[in-house]
Amino acid sequence: MSSTATLRDRDALAALIAADIPAGSFVNLGIGAPTLISNHLRPDQHVTLHTENGMLGMGPLAADDEVDPDLINAGKQPVTELPGASYFHHADSFAMMRGGHLDHCVLGAYQVSVRGDLANWSTGAPGSIPAVGGAMDLAVGARRTFVMMDLFAKDGTPKLVEECTYPLTGLACVSRVYTDHGVFDIDTDGVRVRDLFGTTREDLEERLGLRFAG
Repeated sequence: MSSTATLRDRDALAALIAADIPAGSFVNLGIGAPTLISNHLRPDQHVTLHTENGMLGMGPLAADDEVDPDLINAGKQPVTELPGASYFHHADSFAMMRGGHLDHCVLGAYQVSVRGDLANWSTGAPGSIPAVGGAMDLAVGARRTFVMMDLFAKDGTPKLVEECTYPLTGLACVSRVYTDHGVFDIDTDGVRVRDLFGTTREDLEERLGLRFAG
């Protein structure tokens, strides 16, 4: 474990996550910040990206003349395709997710509990997303579920919590949380600090109201 001087912005965090994905993995990147990870995967990692709207072999996000309005990810962002990319029915895509064929998924979150419970689809606020969608299938269908999120909400409220207070997406499904303040592993003993950015263990324990394991 180390502590470095500055917080991580989303692009730097995406690069860190990309580097941690094992070579040869089949991976789904959730809507929002996790889509940035596609821009940082190296060709020699041979990571195959899956998107639940029916694509396998997605490349980085598209820009400028790369944009094809018919080629989008689940968040409706324009993307590129890699050699060998394939397309299939939405139902087949969900069968891949539910059948345990994905090695990793990386999702955003409103809250993650110390047991790895995930809440990432609704805060109950007006205009919030009306249904859990494919997140519940990804969270429990992938062999490992990572979360990419800010550690604190805009009002300073912790998002790594003892108990989730928002509607749950999945129970005990998250194994690692990547945040602007640090990276945390979650196992049967609780939350363990893997890395810290611009803060200390003691400061975070006080701000979160938690005690880290180990």
